[in-house]
Amino acid sequence: MPKLPAPPIPAALKPKPKRPGEGNGKAKPHEVAAEAGIHAVDWVDERTSLSGGLRWLMFRKVPKGTNWFYTLGSATLFAFLAQAVTGVFLAMYYDPSAIHAYESARYITNEVFLGQFVRGMHKWGATVMMILIFLHMGRVFFFGAYKYPRELNWIIGVVLIVLTLLMGLTGYLLPFDQRSYWATIVGVNINGTGPIVGPFLSDFLRGGAEFGSTTLSRFYAIHMLLVPGLIAALIGAHLYLVTKLGTTAPPWLKAEPSDDELVEDRV
Repeated sequence: MPKLPAPPIPAALKPKPKRPGEGNGKAKPHEVAAEAGIHAVDWVDERTSLSGGLRWLMFRKVPKGTNWFYTLGSATLFAFLAQAVTGVFLAMYYDPSAIHAYESARYITNEVFLGQFVRGMHKWGATVMMILIFLHMGRVFFFGAYKYPRELNWIIGVVLIVLTLLMGLTGYLLPFDQRSYWATIVGVNINGTGPIVGPFLSDFLRGGAEFGSTTLSRFYAIHMLLVPGLIAALIGAHLYLVTKLGTTAPPWLKAEPSDDELVEDRV
């Protein structure tokens, strides 16, 4: 006689999978840590529903032909974050006064633990960020990524370049040595030659008609508070539009027709 199939086991009687710490053996430390991390993430996500937004941000279609040129924007963002982190550490020791600014910069370089390393990262990181943002803008222009419907993102990118240049101008004065002092005077005087708003802009940057202690404190406030806040806000808007609108394929690749278009052509 053929054997009859065994009756299905009720779900309530099925053995449950063992969790870390259950059973004969003890759970390994990395298993306990992983389980705690999962519980923490689930706890936060249950109360904030952030997983949907992160999934929308991280998982999206990428056009054919995407290459390493498309990483210039991410590299610029990384350079900005490095500038922000190193700038916070430098601000802990810097004194934005005309009397102590130079000495505080010298103290950071010569006395503070890893001060010369952090200051070097901030100094050369500014140059790297400037190069990367212009390369990113060139890639967007030559690939035609500024066209409809991405015009607003192009405008935001242009404003970000202007703010980056302003960040470099205001930060150059902060060591307050002879080179930075006279170079800033030249830069502010060049701004003053602009039509209509030029003289008012120069007076605003100087904090008056002449260079003085007010100029240094104003440059420090612009460099540390005003410009980084504007850059962070515009980067957020820039990334939102990139995620919403997507990226464009390289101009040398032609878009393949969809199935609906092929059917219409056959008809």
